[in-house]
Amino acid sequence: MKKIELLAPAGDLEKLKMAIIYGADAVYLGGQIFGLRASARNFSFEDMKKGIDFAHEKGKKVYVTLNIIPHNEDLEELPTYLEQLRKLNVDAIILSDPGTLMYVKELMPDIEIHLSTQANTTNFMSAKFWYKQGVKRIVLARELALHEIRKIRENIPKDLELEAFVHGAMCISYSGRCLLSNYMANRDANRGECAHPCRWQYYLMEEKRPGEYIPVFEDEKGTYFFNSKDLCMIEYIPELIESGISSLKIEGRMKSAYYVANIVNVYRKAIDTYYEMGRNYKFDPMWIYEIKKASHREFTTGFYFDKPSYKEQLYASSSYVREYDFLGLVIDYDKNTGIATIEQRNRIFKGDIVEIMGPNMKNFDQTIEYMWNSDGEEISVAPHPQQIIKIKMNKPVEKYYIIRKCRKDDTVE
Repeated sequence: MKKIELLAPAGDLEKLKMAIIYGADAVYLGGQIFGLRASARNFSFEDMKKGIDFAHEKGKKVYVTLNIIPHNEDLEELPTYLEQLRKLNVDAIILSDPGTLMYVKELMPDIEIHLSTQANTTNFMSAKFWYKQGVKRIVLARELALHEIRKIRENIPKDLELEAFVHGAMCISYSGRCLLSNYMANRDANRGECAHPCRWQYYLMEEKRPGEYIPVFEDEKGTYFFNSKDLCMIEYIPELIESGISSLKIEGRMKSAYYVANIVNVYRKAIDTYYEMGRNYKFDPMWIYEIKKASHREFTTGFYFDKPSYKEQLYASSSYVREYDFLGLVIDYDKNTGIATIEQRNRIFKGDIVEIMGPNMKNFDQTIEYMWNSDGEEISVAPHPQQIIKIKMNKPVEKYYIIRKCRKDDTVE
């Protein structure tokens, strides 16, 4: 059995490296144009080359997004952009527009083409159509149930792959095709500039009673009409794999490097356990506990088992729950002294009880007993962003291990 792919988001070069180190088989990223996450840092061609080289050295793949719905003026730069991508040896292009597809086939005839979820593929006949146009993989619409995915799989060519989102933020619009941002903020979501107005707070007011706000869903302060819970399918790895999906996709190119590492780490563990244990596979409740250590909203299974009801929306707040702080990243470790060099991300105090997180969920707790600055002077606090410090570790660590700390109370961001 070919092992299912774990596909992770890469908003910048650091996130790409973290995704690969923590277990992703492939990453998807955007350049500085033509992608649907224009407000992410995204990749210059120089960083893209570094990221592709890093991934390929480790036997992993890189897919580049060209999935905006372009207007005429957007196409003017496309040929030059594609020529630059061709030189970088990317593994696949993710697109949604037939015109973009024609350009890619003409200018990059050997490249693997993936059809974005923006194309909202919901049936096997649509999948067959795109296959005949040269598409190798369909990123399925998020509005599909598992039984629908199984039927698509049964009725399409064996070499046509299916990819599906399994974790991350949900969009209230059909396959992400939204005009609300364009209308409310003059920012076109379909061209990478979504202002996320679905997360804003709204009030209900009757036309002839200006200023008189009517409570919605028993909330006198207003409500978040369109604010979906986050998708999380970690409890259903067997069902996903057995449905015929080829790639499990995590959403989050605008999330932190810590978020990417944490989520990928848990899904990697669950997938590997499924293939190791077979029929004896059991879900480990610790995995959902670990996932909640990254910022999140409440979770939902989306459309996979049934049509979402009102229970899949969050009405009180659009904020994330954030129970852990990302304190620092290991950039070097001396095995002889047991001292790690750390790039600080949030304030670290001597005496802090922290958790060290590594790939394959090699986690352990310890108290920060000794800490030095870059001059070798012992310090009691590391307050400066990205300050380089040294910490005595209780157990061996490696580059890219993460230091995090539990907050004393559940907070939102």
